[in-house]
Amino acid sequence: MTRIADQDITRRFATRAVHAGHVGDPLSGAVMTPIYQTSTYIQDGLGRHKGFEYARTRNPTREALERNVAALEGGHHGFAFGSGLAALDAVMTLLSAGDHVVSGENVYGGSHRQMTHIWSRLGLSFTFVDGGDTAAVAAAITPATKIVYAETPTNPMMRLCDLAATAAIAQRAGALLVVDNTFATPFFQQPLPLGADIVLHSTTKYLNGHSDMIGGLLVTDRDDVAERLGFIQNSVGAVPGPFDCWLALRGTKTLALRMRQHDASGRRIAEWLTQQPRVRKVYYPGLPSHPQYELACRQMTGFGGMISIELGDVAFARRVVERTRIFALAESLGGVESLIGHPASMTHASVPREMRARMGLTDSLVRLSVGIEDVDDLIADLDQALADD
Repeated sequence: MTRIADQDITRRFATRAVHAGHVGDPLSGAVMTPIYQTSTYIQDGLGRHKGFEYARTRNPTREALERNVAALEGGHHGFAFGSGLAALDAVMTLLSAGDHVVSGENVYGGSHRQMTHIWSRLGLSFTFVDGGDTAAVAAAITPATKIVYAETPTNPMMRLCDLAATAAIAQRAGALLVVDNTFATPFFQQPLPLGADIVLHSTTKYLNGHSDMIGGLLVTDRDDVAERLGFIQNSVGAVPGPFDCWLALRGTKTLALRMRQHDASGRRIAEWLTQQPRVRKVYYPGLPSHPQYELACRQMTGFGGMISIELGDVAFARRVVERTRIFALAESLGGVESLIGHPASMTHASVPREMRARMGLTDSLVRLSVGIEDVDDLIADLDQALADD
């Protein structure tokens, strides 16, 4: 369990991103946190060690990342995992057979798959509702509900969850509110002060920002929850290696700079897309036309670089994703490079077709992850991909 110092929370965001969690190397005074590539540690004697016994339990590089991201989220406890889905697995492991989860219906396809194909077999039950509809969330609560799970903005429909209102519902039910903050990042949204109990990240995405590692992270401000998560992290052992932690820690140092550019380019491209005749609909919370734009302005300080577009024709959607030259056709998101994807056949292929249809996730929906390249080049790339032959 990694607890950060109170002073790490009080500095402004960009300063925390660079410095929070770092402890000076006692050997050399290295500016960067060293990569402690070790599985075990020499002990001075039985019961006498330097706080480290075995690397599954504790590793200095991993702890530096955990402290850093916890500070960025305004929390005190951070727990790193080998992937975002491993972090979700740890959250579900808090529960017991017979417990119930209310989840937003438009979550990452891998999250939905884990819930329905693994945890449902082991005795948990799930109700999927529109997380933006607080009345629907409240109506889905049962005496067995132990977790309310939300993504905001959602992947890929860019729906929002009113975090403060949903936190109040969860609190009345005695349930934990768990929020996947991967899309917004702590730079644009901090769920803990709004009432969330646990914040989840795929560090693979914006926190790392360079598409060169896989990881996940949980942050909480509750000591009781942290104690249980720490036990699960050590007992299950789905921890990342020190090099992956070092890569993510390198990435968070530039998070503030990168997110400003993702946001600036995302806003401009989203507005440009609204003016394109071949684009039926643009899903982006930073557009005044977004049905939850006022909520976005209230609980987010920026809107980021994730955009989805409805093209209305499956063949045309295929042609667009295969014609871009700067936007690379690939899974994932949040890197410095721009990516384009087809959720129905990629990230959300495991979600039942009828559920995708209910959410508006059609076979002609395309998702963009806007990188930090020159925005005029990105617009030109989309322009030629959307153009009639």
